[in-house]
This record gives sequence, structure tokens and C-alpha cells, in this order.
Amino acid sequence: MSNNDKEHFQENSPFYFPLEVTPRKGLLPISREDYENKPSGDIFGKIQDAGMKWNPDDVNQSEFLIMSTAGGLKNGEETLALGMHSGHFELGDAAKVAASAFKNLFTKPYYVSVSDPCDGRTQGTTGMMNSLAYRNHAATVLGDLRRSLPNRKGVMGIATCDKGLPAMMMSLANESNLPTIIMPGGVTLIAKGIKDLGSVQSLPSLVSHKEISLQEAQSHGCASCGTPGGGCHFLGTAATSQVVAEALGMALPHSALAPSGGKIWYALAKDSAIALVNLAKNNIYTSQILTQDAVYNAMVVHAAFGGSTNLLLHIPAIAHAAGLPMPTREEWENINRKTPRLVNVLPAGKYSTAHVYAAGGVPEVMLHLRKLGLLKEDCLTVTGKTLGENLDVWEQGGKMFSWEAENKRNRRQQVRFNLQTFNPDAHPDNVILSPEAAKKADMKSTLTFPTGNLAPEGALIKSGAIAPEMIDDNGIYYKKGVAKVFVSEANAIKAINQGEVKPGHIIILMGTGPSGTGMEETFQITGALKQLSFGKEIALITDGRFSGVSTGACIGHVGPEALVGGPIGKVQDGDVIEIKIDCDNLSGSINLIASHSDPNAELSEAEIAQLFSSRSPHPELRPHPELPNDIKIWAATQSGIWEGCVQDADRILKIVKAGIDALK
Repeated sequence: MSNNDKEHFQENSPFYFPLEVTPRKGLLPISREDYENKPSGDIFGKIQDAGMKWNPDDVNQSEFLIMSTAGGLKNGEETLALGMHSGHFELGDAAKVAASAFKNLFTKPYYVSVSDPCDGRTQGTTGMMNSLAYRNHAATVLGDLRRSLPNRKGVMGIATCDKGLPAMMMSLANESNLPTIIMPGGVTLIAKGIKDLGSVQSLPSLVSHKEISLQEAQSHGCASCGTPGGGCHFLGTAATSQVVAEALGMALPHSALAPSGGKIWYALAKDSAIALVNLAKNNIYTSQILTQDAVYNAMVVHAAFGGSTNLLLHIPAIAHAAGLPMPTREEWENINRKTPRLVNVLPAGKYSTAHVYAAGGVPEVMLHLRKLGLLKEDCLTVTGKTLGENLDVWEQGGKMFSWEAENKRNRRQQVRFNLQTFNPDAHPDNVILSPEAAKKADMKSTLTFPTGNLAPEGALIKSGAIAPEMIDDNGIYYKKGVAKVFVSEANAIKAINQGEVKPGHIIILMGTGPSGTGMEETFQITGALKQLSFGKEIALITDGRFSGVSTGACIGHVGPEALVGGPIGKVQDGDVIEIKIDCDNLSGSINLIASHSDPNAELSEAEIAQLFSSRSPHPELRPHPELPNDIKIWAATQSGIWEGCVQDADRILKIVKAGIDALK
């Protein structure tokens, strides 16, 4: 080959590539003592750091790990590859800001990500069967990753959305002997005059019933995501998880629900990195922050916000990961009875999550709760100060963080002023209400836990989200109706869209608990009932769970689930069901009261027991045929819906041992 041929080949051929490079000059500052005494992994890790072009002189800096649930690819403002949802689309940008802050503090940041699915995208598909179990899987992988950086001094989690953020909190809760911090992934902005992200998920039912035109549906669908990043702009599971992270003391004050991609959100990424380094310097660890009192505070704040019912699965799982007792159903009941709902936010209220942030967010709600004596103020937080000290600063207008620049107007004043600048009708006190104003507005408390012959182990309803006109002057929601029984969500939503489910019917959806579908969300149904003009006249009872955006007379988490012998599995079409929910005293019942064979003859308790005893389960009741094998294993080994659906290693080992002993 001539020299000209060689030059042409090198310049033009994609097959020309170097096989060796010139060695980098310099010396890796590793001492003889380290070579002799440190694990080989410590040495090899620093070699790789230099290989990734970290300054070799700085490889001994303190190591901090950034973990995120980022998804999708961006090049500046250009979208290169989509994420599975907007919630994780901008998290990589926040991680860059945090990484720069770590570098400026002369520490050595590392970054990894474990992305997450979108519950909205998988509604009505087999992808929903992975949703709840994925939370456990992701928490496990995140734990594997952080333990794979053995010299880490602290871990920062950047996450949002329904499973990614709960998984991140579970993983960090398990990091008991090191400092950790959560940077909430923020929220998307609402588009003026366009249906919110919860409402647009019901467009199929609205189009089917001709309650909206095709062109209107197309217009709303195009514009509903006002901005490209952040969790949904209603208080669903994603937003509630952010609120809970802050209430636990794991996230900085006034960090939950910040608009994703905004200046204040990026500032929080920087502030969170600084706070984590300060925690490490002061030897403040996760176990000192994530305590039983912190879990209590999170439950109180959840009730005050009117949060997603899914957090009754996630808060116990976070507590379990931290080695704390899991809150009981009775504790949830007690907290909801004494905690007023104060936040006027979608889906049960008027304003978006960004409006709530601008009205003062979690700290503003906590000021009201403190006056009621409902908070444990001595809890330590990631600021290095107690919750009470943080609230003093918020109320009195001081600097939220010691490194924060001085401002003429304090943070609380600035955000509330900003709210009224953008939306003069949204006075902060109308978004976050005082207890007195909430009582005057008749805002019902968040959760009720009905029992009855259909739910011997209990059930759950977001009673604060029942349509007010369906509640009488005594605070009672009452419905007696004929059962329409379904063993799959697909058949139920098809029947709704085709007009087979009528006002007055009570939908019984069985077989959607952990053993049937991995405890899929049934938002297709609840969303349709919310949006359809006649939907409030229909109730739903299921052993499945709901999306955080669900509202109305929807009763879920029925226990035992149908596939493990729950009586809900023996309800038949035409049976008469009675629902009573006391939305003031937070008590209720769901009962079968008459058989389809004689719907006018109400049965005694003994006759109901005999009826259930004589009936077989629904003939089509079985696990979903496409339920993945790993989800089947998860369902068989998880701890139960009232204990967070966690995979308790001690419990699993007992099950395995009992099985081995039985085979001997």
C-alpha cells in the first residue's frame, strides 16, 4: 500500500481506528501503604477514575454518589430519544448541576441511573402488572449500585414519579450509617385552557360517549404536558411521594413540587449537593433523620395534602427499609381522623401542584399543622437542623440554608408574591387553607378504611375526593345498588365505554390484587367515572389499587383479595351491595345485603355467611394469563398490602424453610 493510499484510508475509512494510545503523563498518588493494605478494588477504582479523565492528582478526594431515575436523551433543548415519561426527562440535567456543585466543593462525584416506567403509559396493558413489583426491583438495584461504591461518603437521590421516587427513598432509607438526601424531580406546568394530565387519560371514555369531540380530544392531547419535564401536575402518587420525601426530612425544605427545569429547581440541585457534603462533615446519618417520628410526620402531612392512596403501600415500605416498625391501618385511621385536609389541589381540588409550591408548599402546610400540635418538631432533617428550627426560619423569613445569598425579600414572601403575579385569582391562602377556612369550605379528611362482609381485613377509600354533591348533610355517602361483576379491568372499561354500566350500578372488579395482576392500578375505570357526566352515580369496589389521580366513590385494597379466598370473589351479577361511608367520622362499611335470586329480601349476617359458604368463586377467576413469572414470585413472597407489599427476607426464609421441612 502506497503512502497516498494509507493517507486516504486513514482520512476516509470508518475502519481505520487506533489500537494503542500514548500513555497519560503523571503519577497516580497512591501510597505504598495503600498498595500493601487496601483492597485491590480501591486501587483499581482510582485507576479507572483517571481513565475517565478525572485529574489524577484528585483521585483521593471524598466520594459522593448521585443516583437518579433519569430517562431519555437530550442535547440542550433538542430531544434525541424519548423517556418513558416526562417525570424523568430532565433529571440528568439536575444531576449535572449537582455534580458541578460537588466538584466545586473539592469532592469526587459519581453518577448512575436506574430509570422507571410510567404508570400512565401502561394503564390497561400488561405493563401495569410490573408496576408495583418494579418498585421493589428498582430499590434492590439502587442498593446494589450504592454498595458497589464502597468508599462513598454520602448518596444523593434525584427522582420523581410513581415508582422511581418510592424506590429511591427505600434504597436510601437502607443506607442507615451514611448521610443521604433526596432531590425531588419537580412537576410539569399546566397549560392554560387544556385538560390536566389526569383528565386527559380519560379521553377514550369521553370520546366513546360523545361527551367531547374528536378534534377537542386531539387538541387536549397535544398540549396537556405544558413543559417537557417533571411529574404530573396533580397530586397523584408522583407529587405525593415528593411531599412525603420532604415531610420525612430526607429532602430540603420547600423542595417538593418545584417546577422542573426552572431556575429554582436547578438551585435545589446545587443546594442539595452542598447539604449532603455538610451532613458528611457533621457525621449526620440517615438513621438519625429517618426515625419513627419522621414517619409519623409524613403520615400527617400526607393526610393534610389529601395524598395518593398508593403511599399507604410506599410509606410502610420505606419504614421497613429503615428498620422501623411499619405503620398499621389503625395508625393511619387515627392520623386521618385528627388531621384536616388543607390543600386545594387537583384532582380533588382546583389548583395544580406548581400552584401549591408557589403558595409555600410543604413548609406552609406544616405551619398550620404545627399550630394544631400535630407535628413531631424535634426530628432532625437534611439541613442539619430540626424540623421546628426549619419552620421557624420559614415563618420568620430568615435564610433557609446557611450558604444562601441574602435577599431583600425572603423565600416565603418571594414565592407567594410570584403566585399572585402569574395568577391573581390564586391567592396563596386559597391554595393552602387554614384549618378554619378548610372547615368552612367543608373539605373532608383524606382517607377512610371501611370494613364489612366484602372486606373482612378492611379496604380503603379516598373519602376526601368523593363528589361533594354525593354526600348528605350529615357527611354520609350512601349507595345501595346492583353488582356488575368483572374479573378483568379490560372487560370493565369496555362495558363502561359501551354503555353496559348504568347509573346506580356498583362495579365489582375482582382478581386484580397482587396474586392476580401484581396489584395493577385500575385508573382506566376510576378516570372514566370521574370524567363522565353520569360517573358519580356509579361506585367501584376492587381488590386492586388506584392511581393517585383517582377520585370518587372508589373502594380498593379490599382484603383478602379474591384469589386467596376473599369473599369479594364470590359476588355475582345482580347481588345487592350497600356502601356507607361517614366522611366526617371516617368510618364505613361495604356489604352484600341481598342475593340476585331475590334482590328485595335483605339477608341476616348468618344468611350472608351461609351464602358465601355455599358459593364457589367466580368461574373465570384466575391469575392473569400474561402475569410474568417474576411477578408471580413477588406476589407469593410479598408481605401483604397493609404492610407495604415488601419482600421481607426473614419471612421469605421462614417460608422456604417450612417448605424444605415439609419435603423431608
